[in-house]
This record gives sequence, C-alpha cells and structure tokens, in this order.
Amino acid sequence: MPIQWFPGHMHSTKKAIAERLPDIDVVIELLDARLPGSSANPLLAELTRGKPALKVLNKQDLAEPELTERWLAHYRALPGTNALALHASVPAPARQLVAACRALAPLRGGMVKPLRVLICGIPNVGKSTLINTLAGHRAAKTGDEPGITKVEQKIMLASDFQLFDTPGMLWPRIVVEQSGYHLAASGGIGRNAYDEEEVAMALLSNVRRRHGDRLRARYQLDEVSTLSDDALLAEIGRKRGGLRAGCQVNLQKAAEIAINDFRAGAWGRITLESPGDFAQWSAHALALDAERRAARQSRKK
Repeated sequence: MPIQWFPGHMHSTKKAIAERLPDIDVVIELLDARLPGSSANPLLAELTRGKPALKVLNKQDLAEPELTERWLAHYRALPGTNALALHASVPAPARQLVAACRALAPLRGGMVKPLRVLICGIPNVGKSTLINTLAGHRAAKTGDEPGITKVEQKIMLASDFQLFDTPGMLWPRIVVEQSGYHLAASGGIGRNAYDEEEVAMALLSNVRRRHGDRLRARYQLDEVSTLSDDALLAEIGRKRGGLRAGCQVNLQKAAEIAINDFRAGAWGRITLESPGDFAQWSAHALALDAERRAARQSRKK
C-alpha cells in the first residue's frame, strides 16, 4: 500500500533538525515498541549519522516482552547506540533515559558544558507524554492524533540538561509496504492518507498468524484460520455491531473497530514485527525499488 503523508510542517522540521544538530550531544529517537523497525525514521538516521543515539521503545506495556528484548539487543549492538524500553507516562523508568544520555556523552554536563539532547520520533509515538513526565508538568501538548507538536520546544530537565523537542516527522516515501500498514494501524499516519479497510485486513492477517486465539476470544468467533481477510473483517463487524440497515456489514465500521482494538491493547500485548522480519521486508523492498529505478532509467534511453 503506497503511503505518502508528509505535511508542510514536516519539511520545516527536517530543516530545523539539520540546523540544530551541530550543537546536539545525544539524539533520542522514540520508537513504538509494537513496531520498532517500522517506526524508525530512515530520514532521521541520515540526518543524525555519527551522533550518539538512544533508541527508546515506548508503549512497551502494549508490546510482547520477548520481542521487545530482541529489539533492544538489536539496537544495542549498533555502534554508539543504547536502547531502553518504557511507558512514557510512568515516571521512574522514564527518568532512566536522563542517565542513559549522560552515559552516552560523559564529557558533557555542568553549567559550562550543559548536555544538549534532541528528541525525535514519528507522529503520535508518545513523545509529548514522555516530555511531560520527565519535566513533571505539562511542557508539551498531547493528543491521540498525529502532528500535535508543530514547533521546536526547549525544555530544561536540569540546570545542565537541555532537551530540544521537535514535531513528529515521517519520511516522504515509505518503501517497505509492511511499514506503511503498521504505521497506519498504530496511528502514526493521518487518517486521510490510507484506506482503513485495507489496513485493518493487513493487520488481522499479521496478528492471526500467532494470536488467532485472541481474535477468536475477543470477537467470539468459532474459527479464524479458515476465513479470508475480508471475511474475518466482516465477522468482526457482525459480532461488534458494525451493521447497516438490513443486517449488511459496514466494513468501514468493522475496520475502525479492529484498528481501535489493536491501538487500545484489547487483543493483549502484540508486537507486529521482529528484527528478522523487518530486515527481510526491507531487503525485499529495496530490491524492488532498485528494479523500478533501473526500469525507469532504461525507458529514458
């Protein structure tokens, strides 16, 4: 599913990050623990290359612990990188990232050389909630729609710890198809950029491979393995009141029910991808993209 959702403020965010980076000591990238690979911004990786990095897997309470540990190990194996998992609204674990940032830049700190940290992430990943938790007060606006933060903010977490908050930013073209579905299902992309029925069916197809029993229990279904994706979505609509007049299933309503249940954790703790999954999807997508580019070049000759 091709997705392009790059509102005007994201162009200015990219420019602001590039201008701020020379003065930054550590870059925090907030990721969604349910889709760590898909929520990692490749554009941000290019902009921040060479900077000490802290990958923070937020919403860990909604993700599968074993897969979260695998993702943490994956990121910790990268040079100049540490990783931790937390839930943005819980104060004690959130404060761990302050210590983690200091460890990544041990020569910074004190009034003469305050530690300057940039925090980034895709829209609606919980960045503003985390900042408010760290600051101990409402320092950033929060909401359940992507794109709440529109301008850079500077928050003093200590006399020698400066945190620069930036608006959530995606990248202009999402090459990995599965990433598009996962970002849409998680709420990281504006609703006008994707088809909810298509996203819901892709989400159900992924989840039922390992957690079909949870879907059966949630929607009181006899079986899910024998149903096609659209038939499963229709059954969810039928069971949860997504019906039009004449008992016809409203698939749009059914899709909203399924997506909202996933976001709320109604299916239990779900992680949509492993490091191996994401590496395989990325390699396949990059190969296809290279083929398309070569074909376009060939046609121009």
